[in-house]
Amino acid sequence: MTSPAGPPPTGGGSEQQRVRLLAVTACPTGIAHTYMAAERLAQAAASRGIDMKVETQGSIGAENVLDDNDVSTADGIIVAADKDVDLSRFVGKRVLTVGVAEGIHHPELLIERVRSAPVHETGATPAASASGGGKERSVGYKALMNGVSYMIPFVVVGGLLIAISLSLGGHTDPSGGLVIPKDSFWMDINNIGVIGFTLMVPILSGYIAYAIGDRPALVPGMIGGWIANTGSLYDSKAGAGFIGAIVTGFLAGYLVLWIKRVKVPKFVQPIMPIIVIPIVATTVLGLSFIYVIGKPISWVFEHLTDWLSGMTGTSAILLGAILGLMIAFDMGGPVNKTAFLFGAGLIATGNQTVMGMCAAAIPVMPLGQGLATLIRKRLYTEQERETGLATLFMGCFGISEGAIPFAAARPAQVIPANMLGGAVAGAVAGVAGVEDAVPHGGPIVAVLGAVSGVPTFFVAVLIGTAVTALTTVTLVDISERRRKGAAPTPGLGVIEPSAAGPLEPALVGVGAGAAAGGAAGAVVAQRIVASSSAPATEAAPAGTSEAADLDSGAGAGADADAEVGTEADMTAGTRTGAGADGELTAAPDRQVLSGYLTEETVKVTLDARDKEAAVREMVQLLARSGKVADMDELVATALRREAQGTTGLGEEIAIPHAKTDAVTAPVVGFARSAGGVEWGSLDGTKARLVFMISVPEAAAGDEHLRILALLSRKLMDPGFRERLLAAPDERALLDVLSEIR
Repeated sequence: MTSPAGPPPTGGGSEQQRVRLLAVTACPTGIAHTYMAAERLAQAAASRGIDMKVETQGSIGAENVLDDNDVSTADGIIVAADKDVDLSRFVGKRVLTVGVAEGIHHPELLIERVRSAPVHETGATPAASASGGGKERSVGYKALMNGVSYMIPFVVVGGLLIAISLSLGGHTDPSGGLVIPKDSFWMDINNIGVIGFTLMVPILSGYIAYAIGDRPALVPGMIGGWIANTGSLYDSKAGAGFIGAIVTGFLAGYLVLWIKRVKVPKFVQPIMPIIVIPIVATTVLGLSFIYVIGKPISWVFEHLTDWLSGMTGTSAILLGAILGLMIAFDMGGPVNKTAFLFGAGLIATGNQTVMGMCAAAIPVMPLGQGLATLIRKRLYTEQERETGLATLFMGCFGISEGAIPFAAARPAQVIPANMLGGAVAGAVAGVAGVEDAVPHGGPIVAVLGAVSGVPTFFVAVLIGTAVTALTTVTLVDISERRRKGAAPTPGLGVIEPSAAGPLEPALVGVGAGAAAGGAAGAVVAQRIVASSSAPATEAAPAGTSEAADLDSGAGAGADADAEVGTEADMTAGTRTGAGADGELTAAPDRQVLSGYLTEETVKVTLDARDKEAAVREMVQLLARSGKVADMDELVATALRREAQGTTGLGEEIAIPHAKTDAVTAPVVGFARSAGGVEWGSLDGTKARLVFMISVPEAAAGDEHLRILALLSRKLMDPGFRERLLAAPDERALLDVLSEIR
């Protein structure tokens, strides 16, 4: 073993001189990339006589985990990842950090570069690779998405409990608005929901800080978020809301990073991350917000109120539009609260029309964002679509905070759309003279009889909701199309940059982000399609369902190389020998992909000449297995997936896939096209090797990912691809395919 700071050995004949390298590969939304990079690095090391162990951190969990003994004897560590990887275990070792695409395309170069990589020190932040693009921006974007990922469950739980308590236990009261009896069961439910909403903002701030500064930043981030949301601490009638939480989260994270760089005596170092850094950062951040940052917020609140007071005689359309803009801007923040309290305060004077304008605008944001997830599903992840359903429910009860996760994840698209819809709703309610007798908003107040002009109130809400939803999907779609038009980077294929930087993905959940199974959200924002040097899968843009379709899964999954005993295995295992007519059957010890790919779903020649016809033909092939319950639905699902982005990987490979209950069990098919099918692969090659994967929704987690991982690893072998192309018949094809275990 070499000294950590010294040059690594160059190899030699003895075991003691043999170079030992480690690697970690990880992709937050692309499991195929994780295993492709691992396979390429392992192959490159083996060709040079170098021992290498690769830890993969895919969506199915960490596999082949590096232990302390591995690290202690390593001469260098390559981290090829597009997500945060804990480097603290590699202190004192040479560490090279690059994007996962580098591991796929340039493994030999990385092996050479790691020998002269800098030694990782305690608390050090690894520098970005030269090809990695704007690291600062990428860290900020990852941090924001991390906070959103952890915040979503609090928004959903808190909002739904409040909505349920209001619907079942609330009633209108002219003196107190929409109220729930204090000593009732439903008030207890409401209080639990309020706790969830109260924690929402500190959680957002805390996990933004955590993604930047690691564990020492968690406490100052959360306490800072609580302060930001508690306006009474800095003489404001309303807290700074989620915008204030974003500010405190970033301040806490970067403040902790700065403190980490301060040189301290060795005897102090052990207590720095658990005592010194949290206390200093929390105190500095808290006092700064109370005495410095909070004052402008209070000033804005007071002057907005005065300004609105002078507008009561203004045109109802203009006043309604302005109030709608303010209500929609920060969804519970100081601007929102200014408009709301202004309208609520005028109720006692007998002017209920201003509150009517606010009441119409209040539900537009959650209703509009929830509707957007339904009308353009491909733009959203599975978790976002589920959150969208909860958001629709919250909108019906006037809980505008339900839209905060969408606004925090895509502020440039969602906030303008919210404001436009809110302005339209407020203006329509203003011109119609809608009145609201209670300080609350949403359809619930109309249902409970607190609103006059109920039909026009609903018209205002529906128009505003439609405007918000259509504007949101339009802006998000434009953003994604711009990413798709990114220019290629030499040697790296086509890189579609996110808002965070050229090579960084939109990440929902960083570090321990298991709350969403490694795919919370979102999220968001890189597509790496391999150049002609290697096949690759396509990671979905942020906010598309591809994160949930191809590249996300639940929690830690089964080992990608392990055999899984399933009903499909047992079924395939009974097909032994050859029939009297010479029909090929699969022996139980030669199952392909746990029996999901059998002789019934293998075809030598694909007749189709275009992608849609090929998908239909592949579905017919899968139907031979008896596991396809609805062929039309399976075709439609697969084509919807293709509409999100091509599944052509390059190197004459395509892997169309579908998660749908149109199949009763996982099934995989393979067919070979003599002339090739134009699949939209960015390396320009036509697909000659076509695999199709379909799994029911219930099996769309670990098993779906395991199949993709096995295929990804094996398809990295050029010899394997050549044998598939050369196989003369189904029997020979199945012989080659049986190498996939």
